[in-house]
Amino acid sequence: MAQPRIRLAKQTIDKDLDKLSLAEEASQHVRRSLAAPALAGLFLLLSMAFAASFVTSSVTAPIIIAAAAIAGYMAMNIGANDVTNNVGAAVGAKAMSMTTALAIAAVFEIAGAMLAGREVALTIEAGIVYGEGVLGPQAIVWIMMAALASSAAWINIATYSGAPVSTTHSIIGGIVGAGIAAAGFSSVQWWSLAGITLSWSVSPLLGGTIAATFLAFLKEFIIYREDKIAAARRWMPVILGVTAGSFTAYLAEIALVQVASISLPTGLGLGAVIGTIIYFLTKPWIYRQSEGLDNRNQSLRKLFRAPLILAAALLSFAHGANDVSNAIGPLSAIVSALDGVIATEKSPAPLWELAIGALGISIGLLLYGPKLIRVVGEEITKLNPMRAFCVALATAVTVLLASALGLPISSTHTAVGAVFGVGFFREWYIRNSKRRMQFVRERTGQTDFMETAETNFAEVRRRRLVRRSHFLTIVGAWIITVPASAALSAVLYFILSGIFM
Repeated sequence: MAQPRIRLAKQTIDKDLDKLSLAEEASQHVRRSLAAPALAGLFLLLSMAFAASFVTSSVTAPIIIAAAAIAGYMAMNIGANDVTNNVGAAVGAKAMSMTTALAIAAVFEIAGAMLAGREVALTIEAGIVYGEGVLGPQAIVWIMMAALASSAAWINIATYSGAPVSTTHSIIGGIVGAGIAAAGFSSVQWWSLAGITLSWSVSPLLGGTIAATFLAFLKEFIIYREDKIAAARRWMPVILGVTAGSFTAYLAEIALVQVASISLPTGLGLGAVIGTIIYFLTKPWIYRQSEGLDNRNQSLRKLFRAPLILAAALLSFAHGANDVSNAIGPLSAIVSALDGVIATEKSPAPLWELAIGALGISIGLLLYGPKLIRVVGEEITKLNPMRAFCVALATAVTVLLASALGLPISSTHTAVGAVFGVGFFREWYIRNSKRRMQFVRERTGQTDFMETAETNFAEVRRRRLVRRSHFLTIVGAWIITVPASAALSAVLYFILSGIFM
């Protein structure tokens, strides 16, 4: 019998093809991971080129271009860490996809920063440390440069670690730390800083209180009513009208001040008109949306998806108006100081500086935002569209009010405070609401369920609706942010001043 011929060529087998497929998937993953840093670097280069086109002096050009790049880097970190508060609640409530949330936040962040970002930028620029008679232009340049770089680095570390820290705390801590390093404690405007610090303490409490109040209204007048759909048809147009009217009045009085001068009565009247129009427009829309829905809470969640998207957009606008100052305030102070001018709280921030901040925030959000969106929206307390609506609207109201007053509050504190406020209120409401107690008794036929649950303290503790571990972790991150950014900024100031001064 003839011997079989030995094949010298090795046949391709499925295992080899699988290896090729795995290699291709791995290379695609690497390309995706490298895409975000590449796009971020491209934006920084564009920021530098954009700043260079507005520089008039060749002597100061290198410093301004470098400052623009650092401000752009700071803005991207704000977008990655801070803007998550705007849409985290909506994503956590499954009211919108991550892609939709990112797109809405990016558009309205830019609008808020460009239209209403100047007021708070002035406080960051000239309201933290003394310039005239204490520091001088050259010291101001390196104080603000050190504050920008150290704050951006700290926020970058926090974002990588998954901690939603306050970018406002970071930049103000950086300015204070570098100011003290430059000229001692007398360089800091302590009374102004005390007012800002007070607003930091009040804003999460105010956000939590407003969110809990909104939720209490919804529970009393819609959720625990016999006919939930009829109650929603009655009250939801009112809620949307008040929201739209208040935002219109804010736009007229604060955000559009650079475009036109509108008196307070005119602004309030315009808000009332728009609110009334929205009420009558949304009334038939709510009716159509509610047709055929069952009389249960799941139906209400569907009705609240569109209002929640509106609230998330409003909050993104408010955040852009308030937090763009964290990147642009120091940049504006640097540009003024290099021109030999000490910035005051009436110095306008140029439009090109606002543009760098606005675009940087949106790019940072799109590239690096999803991670912390999940922390805020899903890991503190369980949110549905109704609770998320309360969180977003309460945060927007608080941040818009602070922006109107020129206070650089922390939108992170406010949004997280609102989330905790909703969770703690639900814990209290479940144990103490007579309306809910009566409603559940009628539906279940039980009469002693509350008494039984309240005597079992282990069960009450197990059923807590707010994760205390996240509460303590986030508060700890807030407390350490100011001293950490201040210390880092002071060290960086000594390095920069030693090299360039």
